[in-house]
Amino acid sequence: MGGYMGYMIIAGAISLVGMLVSNRLKSKFKHYSQMPLQSGYSGKEVAEKMLEHYGIHDVKVVPAQGILTDHYNPSTKTIALSEPVYNARTVAAAAVAAHECGHAVQHDTEYAWLKMRSMIVPVVSVSSKAQQFLLMAAFGMMGAGISNSPIVLMITIAAFGVTALFSFITLPVEFDASNRAMAWLDETQIAKGTDYDGAKDALWWAAMTYVSAALGALVYFLYFVLRFASSD
Repeated sequence: MGGYMGYMIIAGAISLVGMLVSNRLKSKFKHYSQMPLQSGYSGKEVAEKMLEHYGIHDVKVVPAQGILTDHYNPSTKTIALSEPVYNARTVAAAAVAAHECGHAVQHDTEYAWLKMRSMIVPVVSVSSKAQQFLLMAAFGMMGAGISNSPIVLMITIAAFGVTALFSFITLPVEFDASNRAMAWLDETQIAKGTDYDGAKDALWWAAMTYVSAALGALVYFLYFVLRFASSD
């Protein structure tokens, strides 16, 4: 039962940190979404200008539904910008659009970390689905005071290990995309002065969500490793 309670404490702490960081990001995004971009460009225009700057002509900028759903899809070569970004002429829109273009530039230049992450996406997809059942089994066994099967623990370790690996590989990908975005915004003066500072702040908090996710994945992984090591 002690192991069960320990697991609950760890899971609760991870969820709390993730929630706080996520709320902070939403707060920052809302704040900078109300700050007009002095250069006057929309998120779509920022993305198109950055793609043009790097000579990328086979990537399309398309609208996407929702908030903070912005992403670059390397398989379809599309940059999807959410509703508050696509047509908005704000600091937040410029920062997000440039960041997603940073991923397109990574793809075009065959950035090693992005290639590595793309390679393990299929494995991560399978392991993520398996984790739901593995966690249910772990909860059930710990709640009933039953020791976990070594085989189940090994499978769980492998599943969470893949997730942790993916989370940490994602970090340099996201930080590099933001660095590329900020360098371009500065070079072109599309975001300058307080606009530049705001864009940098917004992207930093976005990066922190990936950091908290990576740390959470690592804690889960280490927990099951230690549980396996202490099992008879």
